[in-house]
Amino acid sequence: MNRMLLAMLLMVIALLVLACDDATEMDAGEAPDLQADERTDARTEAGLDILGEDMLAMIEAINPQVIEWRRHFHEFPELSNREFETAAKIAEHLNALGMEVQTGVAHTGVVGILRGERDGPVVGLRADMDALPVPSRVDLPFSPSVTGEFNGEEVPVSHACGHDAHMAILMGVAEVMAAHREQIPGTVKFIFQPAEEGPPEGEEGGAELMVKEGVLKNPDVDAVFALHIISTQELGTVEIREGGMWASVDDFRITVKGKQSHGAYPWQSVDPIVTSAQIINSLQTVVSRNHNVVEHPAVVTIGRIRGGVRSNIIPEEVEMIGTIRALDPEARLVIKERVRTIATKTAESMGATAEVEIPMSIHYPVTMNDPGLTRAMRPVLESVIGAENVREALPVTGAEDFSFFSREVPGLYLRLGGRPANVSREEAPDHHTPEFHIDDSRLDVGVRVMTAMALAYLRGEES
Repeated sequence: MNRMLLAMLLMVIALLVLACDDATEMDAGEAPDLQADERTDARTEAGLDILGEDMLAMIEAINPQVIEWRRHFHEFPELSNREFETAAKIAEHLNALGMEVQTGVAHTGVVGILRGERDGPVVGLRADMDALPVPSRVDLPFSPSVTGEFNGEEVPVSHACGHDAHMAILMGVAEVMAAHREQIPGTVKFIFQPAEEGPPEGEEGGAELMVKEGVLKNPDVDAVFALHIISTQELGTVEIREGGMWASVDDFRITVKGKQSHGAYPWQSVDPIVTSAQIINSLQTVVSRNHNVVEHPAVVTIGRIRGGVRSNIIPEEVEMIGTIRALDPEARLVIKERVRTIATKTAESMGATAEVEIPMSIHYPVTMNDPGLTRAMRPVLESVIGAENVREALPVTGAEDFSFFSREVPGLYLRLGGRPANVSREEAPDHHTPEFHIDDSRLDVGVRVMTAMALAYLRGEES
């Protein structure tokens, strides 16, 4: 059913874009005198067909408030499954907008349901909420000085991945759409998700738990959208692609067991350290010799190896942990099996044994952008922010648990540029680092695209 509706949506969007093109051609003889920093530029005229003049004006007007929300969340970050104050602030906002609000979803998640004045399909819009156990070294008036507990240790906490911006953008979208409820032919679910970075050890959380608890049901979501701000991407741009956008992730543990001996008499041992070294070397062939890297990128990384207590003792056991990334679901299965086979057979050839756990804990599917939904939304994005600001994305081997949503219903995940104009791509600090920093002045672009995609989908489905 969803696929048929997507085909209808493609037709409707094509007609909207043609209408925008005709209007542009009629006005081609005029040369309006516009300031470079004015928001009411050619993009605004193009976006009128999707958003309308009132919505565009409101998005511009509330941008200072969206920035203020982002900075509040940045100053007061909270770790995965511990987003208590964050959730309370979001729920207060959604309640004030007159929505049906659900709290405590997947521990600390918040869901707001906005029902339009006309019946229609259901769209899900998602933002993640959690911060990271990473200090902030960026000197800002709203820099955090917060600590939290992570796996039994007290750690500094910061929004070193931009989730503060995601929440602020979605709160802005909620405010705009709630003020224009009469224009909504259907229902919008605002999904504020905890623990995207992964729950603490021994806990469930994130998108997987939200899906398990029924966040996409009652009412049933027909399509779901999200975005991620990127510190290295040009400010105000959006990147989009069909198919694999973010990689799957499967962490793993390999435990090599041998025979302990004195370090002076290695012939009396079955050395798990040497065996582990052979396993690590052989694992490098999984991608280079067993996987077609031209079609889909993939990664196998060993991130930690631990074994032994003294220089003169060959230990009985060595443990290593690592991660597998793939951008194709079938390749993911093949790589996991090759890692398992190489580890066990290499250990066996050296007289040792290897126990392999895949996944050890984290196991996100590939984040797949639905092809029909992606093709339908590309002209929508171009109409509201300008074709020159919509770029083709390259796949990345980072992972996103939005994949649990898009595995259930058609999904589309965008990347939003947040790099300061005076910083080059090479100089921009990366995510998950203490130097992480974004320019939050154009969060209105995120509000525009999320609002436009939701409305375009609802209107196209209605047709």
